[in-house]
Amino acid sequence: MTNHTVVTDFFLMEFSESKKLRVIGGFLFLLIYLVSLVGNTFIIMLIAVDHSLHTPMYFFLKNLSFLDVCLISVTVPELILNSLSHRSTISFPGCVCQVFFGIFFGTSEVSLLTAMSYDRYVAICHPLHYDAIMNKEVCVQMVAASWLFGSLFGFLYSYGSFSLSFCGSRKVPKFFCDVPSILKISCSKMHVTIDISVIFGLMYGFFCLVSIEFSYVCIFNTVLRLPLLQGRSKAFSTCMPHLIVITTFFVTAVIAYLKPVPDSPHLLDFLISVLYSVMPPCMNPIIYSLRNKEIKAALCNILWKFNHYEFYWQKSGNSM
Repeated sequence: MTNHTVVTDFFLMEFSESKKLRVIGGFLFLLIYLVSLVGNTFIIMLIAVDHSLHTPMYFFLKNLSFLDVCLISVTVPELILNSLSHRSTISFPGCVCQVFFGIFFGTSEVSLLTAMSYDRYVAICHPLHYDAIMNKEVCVQMVAASWLFGSLFGFLYSYGSFSLSFCGSRKVPKFFCDVPSILKISCSKMHVTIDISVIFGLMYGFFCLVSIEFSYVCIFNTVLRLPLLQGRSKAFSTCMPHLIVITTFFVTAVIAYLKPVPDSPHLLDFLISVLYSVMPPCMNPIIYSLRNKEIKAALCNILWKFNHYEFYWQKSGNSM
């Protein structure tokens, strides 16, 4: 008979056996984490402060930055703590939370990226009806729907994963808990709940991908028919950051999840996991800051106002 035990904790993958390298890696990931937090928080605050950015496009971008902060906070702080404290364990509730919130925020981000592609489609293909279609109520409903789908899939995947039996190794072949890794170390032969969840997840992901592709086919078809080169350039400039973000997110996800989970993970497996869970939240602020003229203009406007107020107060102080 199989010896089933009550699981209290799991052992996460370490990227190096050297304590010195783990400490260096811990500080490196701490730096990456802080850069991601600062970048995304900066975009959130910039959009909130500048009234010229109070549009549906930047409303979605603000929510995307918030999701990026949440997504990277699910896995990286645990990695930093384990690296600096020379341990590799995570509690059973902690592992459950990583699976739930990882799926929750990941699915919500996919949904939000789909909503953003629809927003660009309406703005470019139906500009005269944009304000009527993408009103505030519709935008809020889209964001709420993305969170709803995220919570639904998060519950399904986490419940299905941790209703399984664990009777053997508790070494998770990644630096964080996710569904493929949990299935790898489970001794359960039947995965009915997970199989159903995966089917629904694939169907939803396929629907989002097709919706995004349809939106951009219509967008490119409309843009290429514009008579003025300046109009084409402006339309492409508003779409390219979003398209780059979508490509980065989906490509890294496909690389991470289509690759079979190894029995003995190596450094390459660790880097692939990092590519998926860390790269998109870090790159998104950079992509939108470098490629978006309105973000740059809003930043310059705020800096100009700050310098103006600073000069005013200095002048007032000298006159007193």
